[in-house]
Amino acid sequence: MASAQSILAFRQSIRAFMQYRINHQDLTLILALVRAGALARAAELLRVDVSTVFRSIRRLESALGQSLFEKSRAGYLPTALALSLAAQAEQAEQALQVAQVSVEQGGEVVSGTVRLTCTDAVLQHVLLPALAMFMPRYPALALELTTSNDFANLTRRDADLALRLTQAPPEHLVGCRLGSVPYRVGASQGYLDTCGTADLAQMHWIAADDFIPDHPGVAWRREHLPSVTPMYRASSMLAVAQLVRGGLGVAVLPPFLMQGLVPLGEPLAGHDSALWLLTRPDCRALRSVVTLFNELRSAISWQAMVDDLPIAGTG
Repeated sequence: MASAQSILAFRQSIRAFMQYRINHQDLTLILALVRAGALARAAELLRVDVSTVFRSIRRLESALGQSLFEKSRAGYLPTALALSLAAQAEQAEQALQVAQVSVEQGGEVVSGTVRLTCTDAVLQHVLLPALAMFMPRYPALALELTTSNDFANLTRRDADLALRLTQAPPEHLVGCRLGSVPYRVGASQGYLDTCGTADLAQMHWIAADDFIPDHPGVAWRREHLPSVTPMYRASSMLAVAQLVRGGLGVAVLPPFLMQGLVPLGEPLAGHDSALWLLTRPDCRALRSVVTLFNELRSAISWQAMVDDLPIAGTG
């Protein structure tokens, strides 16, 4: 059983916690040490000396009646309370940033966090150039970007927006079709100079692994080159394109991954796809999501990505 002294100490700590009114300076201190993980780095963030940070944390822990950090070889490890308070501090920090932007721009600003998912290839060649065009106009809007090859992120509500290459987006999502995406067989000039054959069936093939079994390239190869077994497989189309650029073989690729490669023939008839910008129906009421959706729809100039490329042997 607990002793009378321990019970008294517990009650005193609860009383201290209930009576102390935490302030903005306290939250700033906690957030700095959570982010830094060490006194010296926290002192740099706060622009004070190390002893000031140490004394301030000890004073605050004494006022609250419980520990905020545990000292270890790895640095200062935050307790559950410190993490909770740091999260509140971040929200206050973001609110102040939004208020400042609102003052500077003289009106309401778009703020909040939008979670967006796409494949790594779409991220690098489609999304990032588009974001660079308009995101500077939204300093209070934060983006969380993840790369994935399926729609599970939106289905699980792990994301608010998705850029996807598909001919049949899920019916429970809403959005717009940004344009058609043709596919071609491509190779590096170096590989064509050394492979010793013009027969696609005799070339070294590079393909995505089984994570996208309905990929247009897979369907086309099974239809036209059923005897071909890929020599190389990769976990993403971006990795496939990198292997092709490395001169290891040929692959079926979308136009935005064909830069620097030589197309071997015309686009593959009947095996094209489409780029879709998608969201969940419940996100249409969120100003931040709607703003980003509309900006992306306007910024992605798809025609520039599907212009005809010179075909091998035609100059």
